Amino acid sequence: MTEPTDITSIAPRDKAEILAQALPYIRKYHGKTMVIKYGGNAMTDPALQQDFAEDVVLLKLVGINPVVVHGGGPQIETLLKRLGKQGQFIQGMRVTDPETMEVVEWVLAGEVQQDIVGLINQAGGKAVGLTGRDGAMIRAQKLRMADQKDPSLQHDVGQVGDIVSIDPAVVKALQDDQFIPVVSPIGFGEQNESYNINADVVAAKLATVLQAEKLLMLTNIRGVLDKDMQLLTELTPRRIDELVEDGTISGGMIPKIAGALDAAKSGVNAVHIIDGRVPHALLLEVLGNEPFGTMIRSH
Repeated sequence: MTEPTDITSIAPRDKAEILAQALPYIRKYHGKTMVIKYGGNAMTDPALQQDFAEDVVLLKLVGINPVVVHGGGPQIETLLKRLGKQGQFIQGMRVTDPETMEVVEWVLAGEVQQDIVGLINQAGGKAVGLTGRDGAMIRAQKLRMADQKDPSLQHDVGQVGDIVSIDPAVVKALQDDQFIPVVSPIGFGEQNESYNINADVVAAKLATVLQAEKLLMLTNIRGVLDKDMQLLTELTPRRIDELVEDGTISGGMIPKIAGALDAAKSGVNAVHIIDGRVPHALLLEVLGNEPFGTMIRSH
């Protein structure tokens, strides 16, 4: 459990100084959109959940437009176990048969999404939950996943989706009306079938179509670490290729980094992978001047 920070001992003058130091960032990002991928410990630790909700509401109140895209891997795993099913992964992607897809929809579009909406509302915001079906937002097709070692081989991962297109109209309409959109990474296909889509990929694609100022990905680590567990504060496409090649970046980190890089190359000004275990990680990144986590550059 994360201990709540005691700020009662901070002198009023120091509090005013802290707020004044945030002013240039508030001015810089006023009216801009930020897409936040919410996952990992930040989603399961009650103190961190509250910090996250407060951060999102504060960003909205100072004129920034946060859009939250959430995962729910641990919660899906818990329910599958309760049903006697064992989760299976190939190259960081969850294999999703029809029964697993039902569980994914229950957990993501139900329990997890409503928890996040409730937390943000409790912190004084006005959150609205969406899936890819709402406003025909996320059109998807079955993911054809090539084997990393032998691209001529394809893995069948079931109802896992590849994004065909994102129509952000419903997100923009909500933002303009002072709401905070909370998006579950579920898409729909031509036959109205549901698809489970990697939340990192949805966040990256949504940041691109919204031409977001920042894409912020909360994770369970300090950022991207090298073989000696040292933090890499900046990554270029070439360095990413090298790290995938030598196995430093592997498993669930691969879609995260690939999505982040796509967003950076497609005009999102800054993409950051940050430590969601740090209290108020979002505010530290957005309203502070300390380098925090790993920044992905487009070149």
